[in-house]
Amino acid sequence: MKVGIIGAGAAGLAAAYELEKNGHQAMVYERAPFLGGQASTFDVGGTRLERGYHHLFTSDTDIVGLINEIGLGHQMRWIPSKVGILYDGKLYDFVTPMDLLRFSPLPLLDRFRMGLVTLQIQRDKDWRPLEKYTAVEWIREHAGKRVYDVVWGPLLRGKFGEEHYQEVGMPWFWGKIHTRFASRKGLRNELLGYPICSFGEVFDVLAGKVRELGGEVYLSTGVKRIIVENGRLMGMEMETVGQPNTIRRFDAVIATTPSYMFPKLVPLLPPDYLERLIGVTYMAAVLVILVLKRPLSHIYWLNVADRSIPFVGVIEQTNLIPPSHYGGKHIVYLSNYLTAGHPLYRMSQEELLAEYIPHLKKINAQFDESWIETSYYHKVEAAQPIIGRRYLERMPGHRTPIKGVYLANTTQVYPEDRGTNYSVRMGKQVARLVLEDAEG
Repeated sequence: MKVGIIGAGAAGLAAAYELEKNGHQAMVYERAPFLGGQASTFDVGGTRLERGYHHLFTSDTDIVGLINEIGLGHQMRWIPSKVGILYDGKLYDFVTPMDLLRFSPLPLLDRFRMGLVTLQIQRDKDWRPLEKYTAVEWIREHAGKRVYDVVWGPLLRGKFGEEHYQEVGMPWFWGKIHTRFASRKGLRNELLGYPICSFGEVFDVLAGKVRELGGEVYLSTGVKRIIVENGRLMGMEMETVGQPNTIRRFDAVIATTPSYMFPKLVPLLPPDYLERLIGVTYMAAVLVILVLKRPLSHIYWLNVADRSIPFVGVIEQTNLIPPSHYGGKHIVYLSNYLTAGHPLYRMSQEELLAEYIPHLKKINAQFDESWIETSYYHKVEAAQPIIGRRYLERMPGHRTPIKGVYLANTTQVYPEDRGTNYSVRMGKQVARLVLEDAEG
């Protein structure tokens, strides 16, 4: 069986590897000139760095198992993380229960209440009863107004914007709490994993394994359309810059595109399935990466609970992986999630940096612009799907209405949020669906 796969990110490559191991040919087409999708890398002073910050949790068994299987297990490092929150111009460590008890912006009773509510979510294994709530509704009701106003409300608003934060379903928040606590042992800091060779090397080796098994991986090659005749898959039309379009026949196709792009590949979809696809809005991730001469803070993952600051997260890579790995430099991501209509979304790298720099003194009063050696800018258009309440009944299936055509994207890992681990798991699952349908 010959299977065409659209997208060479974690899901697409994992699906290709699974198919090749089972004796079927996979042909992967990636429009970008690089592998890895949102976990792809670029060169910073001779070292590979992710375009968007990435790490693994101890519960991320699917991708860790894959890394071991392709021979890169020795590259994994498990490191205690440093998580914090910026509130009212002050940094607070925010990892252990003792950190919460020391979080003075909340009255003591609310600190206890926040801890108890977090523990309640962690212990609740069934997320389905939460489907009827938005995160805003549930948090306000169970954690109280002050906890919402000081901590979780500003973070939701920063993550999903003023336009969409009230739409987010509570299962999304439940999944975030479960993921973070799964990497903690008792009262200790959480452990985060990182392949010291970079995620880019992981995907390079994985693509190499696909090719060794007989598959093909094409970069800078987009798919213009999935060819369907009389309701059945016939093949795909590919387009490569500077070359004539080509058409190939396939027995099955797996598309890892965002939901809103899929109808452009297969325009004649039944209204019910089409509604499920276009009913999900995406936020774009906008990242400014600074290469600094000095550290900005002692915290790896800093949540910004202050909406007067124009970014939502500060991820200091070199507080997880030492600066020596990057030639002694300090690497800082300034992270934002924006809609296409937001003024910051339309800014150039230089404009955005000028907007951000004055606020870095709120993190470190000693910060000076001269610390910046260089900066980089990356934008991911469909980075964060906004999953509302009662989504389970609206989630599109991996098997599409077109026989032989399958969809696998981050709107289908529910109730989990996007992540390389869930994409790897989903890629393997969809590959097995293809095999089951071919056999049955």
